[in-house]
Amino acid sequence: MYILGDIGNTETKIWLVSKKNHIIKKINFSSKEVTNYKLSKIFKKYNFKFKDIEKILFCSVVPPTFNLIKKFLSKKTNNKCYEVKSLSLKSLIKIKVDYKQVGSDRITNAISLMNNKNNFIILDFGTATTFDVLVQNTYYGGIIAPGVKLSLNSLSDKATLIPRINLKKINKVIGNNTISAVRSGFFWGYAGLIDNIIYLIKKETRKTFKVIITGGFSDLFKNSIKTKVSQNQDITIKGLIKISRLIK
Repeated sequence: MYILGDIGNTETKIWLVSKKNHIIKKINFSSKEVTNYKLSKIFKKYNFKFKDIEKILFCSVVPPTFNLIKKFLSKKTNNKCYEVKSLSLKSLIKIKVDYKQVGSDRITNAISLMNNKNNFIILDFGTATTFDVLVQNTYYGGIIAPGVKLSLNSLSDKATLIPRINLKKINKVIGNNTISAVRSGFFWGYAGLIDNIIYLIKKETRKTFKVIITGGFSDLFKNSIKTKVSQNQDITIKGLIKISRLIK
């Protein structure tokens, strides 16, 4: 069995996967304040059998958290714990930009979708809102915009009279109170940002794309923007499974 994981700025996801690529278990926990004690409690709760683990692979954008988890799992399983960018990915994907400047989660998502016929734009609603452009199995680069939740929380933290709110779809553009005004600004503002960035990518590249959306707010926006999109919440684990085949 394999341990595959995604360490994001906000949340860490870990999957236990069989040799036949079936997901056996999945656990989520905060990426902040991770300790050996907390990891021991988490893995004990989910009854992980460390002796059965043959491969360990993570994509990570939080090096301190990865290093701690790496040491913990390497000791428990007596196996090397790999990070995606520590492997040679040349056989899987061509990368047109500076390799060091691309998060391994974004490379993983790109590898997940690669085929020989489609170009893709991958829109991920994470701590940041990211757009990644994949053309003919080549990673061309992308766009990083402020994350929806991060921006909402930042506004309420800085503006005394604006409370923390949950973002949801709103039909009217003009708000009649503070909460509806903020919801409108964020909902229609991000809808416009998404449509415009995708339009500009198509204009700049002069190519057609399949647009894949994933992450926390993908449910909210999948039917609320002009662009036709497909939702895929399993994109990262499928990419990790593909990449794990490189580990011998």
